[in-house]
Amino acid sequence: MAYRETEKMRQRKAEARQRIVTCAYQCVAESGFRSARITTIAVSAGVATGTIYRHFESKEDLFAEIFRLATQREVDKVAQALTTTGGNAANRLEAALRQFAERALRGPVMAWSLIAEPVDPKVEEERLAYRKAYARLFEQAIDEGMNEGCIPEQDARQTSTCLVGAIAESLVGPLSPTQAGDQPDLKDDNNDPLVNAILRFCMQGLTGTRR
Repeated sequence: MAYRETEKMRQRKAEARQRIVTCAYQCVAESGFRSARITTIAVSAGVATGTIYRHFESKEDLFAEIFRLATQREVDKVAQALTTTGGNAANRLEAALRQFAERALRGPVMAWSLIAEPVDPKVEEERLAYRKAYARLFEQAIDEGMNEGCIPEQDARQTSTCLVGAIAESLVGPLSPTQAGDQPDLKDDNNDPLVNAILRFCMQGLTGTRR
């Protein structure tokens, strides 16, 4: 008789997988992908190391899943800023860029892992998808701004790609583990000089005017 998995077994497997993902996410958030160890994740999740490989074919597959989850959270936050901020499209886009930068600086280890940490090819593929997701959001906002007349005519797709590159590159230094502790605490009053400098550069390039 063929083995038939019961609903209880499926639930146990799902719960184990979720514990593995949760613990892996926490490990990456605390120390990055390179320092996250399968053995540490297994102990934290309360499972055997082999159990992890029953749910994920390799460490790279597990880390790609963690990257997808982490980046989707960040993309969702930026999308929320674009849809809930008042004013014209330029204001909405500025708020979204601020959200990007401030969240990165508040969670520097995870942000470094998502933006610049050397990773395996499968995770790098997710990083490219992550950048494209941001670019699509920015492109839509730029198109809206051109229709509203608050953003000058330009190639929205190309500009959106430039914005993603500019803000990510400008955060590499401050987020680098070698710079840990060198950056001041992020302010909550929109007056952080680093964030404001990044926004001035991006918005001046986008609109052609000083803000």
